[in-house]
Amino acid sequence: MEADGGGISNSVAVAACTAMALFYVAILYSPTLILRLPPPTSFKSFMIRRFVCAAVSSVLSLVVSALILPIRSWEASYLSGVYGIRLDHMWQAVVYPVTLTSLMYAGSLVLKSIALLASWKEQCNDGEGQPSNCTENVLQRFIGKVFSIASNVSAWRNYFVAPITEELVFRACMIPLLLCGGFKTYSVIFFCPIFFSLAHLNHFFEVFTQQNRSLLKASMVVGLQLAYTVIFGSYASFLFVRTGHLIAPLVAHIFCNFMGLPVLYSPRNGIVSFAFVAGMVGFLWLLFPATYPGLYNDSIENCQCWQRYYRTFRFR
Repeated sequence: MEADGGGISNSVAVAACTAMALFYVAILYSPTLILRLPPPTSFKSFMIRRFVCAAVSSVLSLVVSALILPIRSWEASYLSGVYGIRLDHMWQAVVYPVTLTSLMYAGSLVLKSIALLASWKEQCNDGEGQPSNCTENVLQRFIGKVFSIASNVSAWRNYFVAPITEELVFRACMIPLLLCGGFKTYSVIFFCPIFFSLAHLNHFFEVFTQQNRSLLKASMVVGLQLAYTVIFGSYASFLFVRTGHLIAPLVAHIFCNFMGLPVLYSPRNGIVSFAFVAGMVGFLWLLFPATYPGLYNDSIENCQCWQRYYRTFRFR
C-alpha cells in the first residue's frame, strides 16, 4: 500500500487527512458548544450557520494542505492546479462525468420519464386537450419547481454547499496529501473514502437522539448511508485522479444528490430493470475510456497536475 513518498511521510498524510475529516464534522457544532451562541431561531438560520462552518473548514483545509505539501510555487494558478481547480477543458470535465454517472441511474431516469409523461398527459386532460395549454401548464410547473428549489435551504445544502465543501476537503486536499505521502494511486482511491465516511458519522447521533430510533435501527440507517458514501467516495476519487479536474467529481456529486439512490427495478415496469442493467453495463464499459486523462489535459507528458498518470512528479 505504500510507495516512495513524494516529500512527506505517510503517517503525516494520514494524520492530516484524519484531522481534516474530524474537523469538518466538529466545526458544525462549534457555534453552540464552543462559541456559546444562542440556539438558532429557525431551521434556515441553523443551516446558514452550518454553511459558514463548512466554508471555514474548507478554507482551513486548503491552507493546511498547502503548508504540508512540498509545493514548489505559491502562484495562484499553480496552487489552483494542485487542487484541480482549473478553467481549461471545462466542458469535458462537466459533460463526460455527468453522462457517465447518469448511466448508473438509467433505471431512475426511465422511471422519472414515465412519471413525467403521465404528468404531461394529466395536464393535457386538465387543459381540455389543447396542446398550448399542455405546454403552458408543464412549463409553469417546471418554473415553479425551479423557484421552489432555489428558495429551499435544504436544496442549497444538498446541491451546492455540501458538494463543494466536501469535494474541496475530501478530494482536492486529501488526495494530493495521500499521494505525496507515498500511497499508490488505487490505494488512495479506495482509502480516501474512509475519511469521507468519517464526516458522516455525526448522522448516527442525529438519527439516534433526534428521531428517537433504537440503537439497531440507527446503526442500520447510518450503516447504509456510510456504505453509499464509501462507494461514491471511491468513484469521486477515481474521477479526480483520472481527470485532474475538481469539477468532474463535483458535478457527479451534485447529480447523485439530486437523483438519490439508483432505482434497481419497478414492480409495474420491467423496462426499468432492463434500463438499470443496460446502464450499468454501459457504465463499466465506458468507465476508463470516458475518464482517459488525455481528454482533460492538453498533454499528459508535461502537466502541472500531480496525478501519477504523468511521468514527472512536479511538486519538487
